Amino acid sequence: MISMKDKIVLITGASAGIGYDTAVVFAREGAKLILTARRDQILKKLAEKLTKQYNTESVCFPLDVRSQQEVEQKLNALPAAWKKIDVLVNNAGLSLGMNKLHEGELIDWEEMIDTNVKGLLYVSRTVIPWMVKRNKGHVINISSIAGHEVYPGGNVYCATKHAVDALTKGMQMDLVDTPVRVSSVDPGMVETEFSIVRFRGDKNRAKTVYQGLKPLTGEDVAEAILFCATRPPHVNVSQLRIVPKDQASAMVANRK
Repeated sequence: MISMKDKIVLITGASAGIGYDTAVVFAREGAKLILTARRDQILKKLAEKLTKQYNTESVCFPLDVRSQQEVEQKLNALPAAWKKIDVLVNNAGLSLGMNKLHEGELIDWEEMIDTNVKGLLYVSRTVIPWMVKRNKGHVINISSIAGHEVYPGGNVYCATKHAVDALTKGMQMDLVDTPVRVSSVDPGMVETEFSIVRFRGDKNRAKTVYQGLKPLTGEDVAEAILFCATRPPHVNVSQLRIVPKDQASAMVANRK
C-alpha cells in the first residue's frame, strides 16, 4: 500500500458531500490538502477543523472550475512545493433538473457541461503535466453510474458522466507509458446536497430520491477513493462502481 502521509492531494468541489468527506478521510491519513470550491467560507472552516483534528497542512481557495482562465491562474499561483500534487480528485460536479430533453433549460445544460466536463478538463490539463514531469501522480475522476446508463430525466447529466467515463479511458491510454495512474469512482445513490441542488433547494423532493432504502454516504465514497489512491504503484483501479446494497441500477432499487 501507498501511504498518504505528507502526500499532496488536490480536491475540487471540497465544500460539500463527497468532496468534503474525501478531505476528511485523506486528512485522517496524514495527507496535505489543496481544497477548492466556490464556497470559500466553508472551505476555510473545513481547513480549520482538519488542522485541529489531524494537524493537517492545507491550502484552500475559491475556484470556479468552469473558468479556464481562473483554473490556470489560481493553480499556477500555488507555491512550487504545493504544485507537487500526488493525487488529483476531480470531484466538482452537479446535476440540475429532470426535464425531458425537449423541455430542458439551456442554462442548466450549460452549467452541467461546463462543470462536469469542461471543468474536469481544465483542472486536469493544468495538473497532469506536472505529474508527468515528476513521473508521479494519480488522477481520480468522480463519475457516476449515470456514466454507464441513462435514466428518464437524466439526459444531459447522464451525457456529461458518459463523457467523464470516455475522458477517463482516454487519460488511461494517454498516460499508460508514464507512472501516472488514472481511476474513476462511480457511485450510485449518495445522500449529499446532490439532489437538493438538482431540485433547486426543494429538500422534500430531494428526500424522495432516497425513500425506502439506505443510500451511500459521502464517507462511503471517500473511502473508495482512498482505496484507489493507496494501492501499490503497479496496481491501477481503472474503475470502481459503488452502490447501496438495495440499488442494482439507476432504475432498479429495493425500496421498503
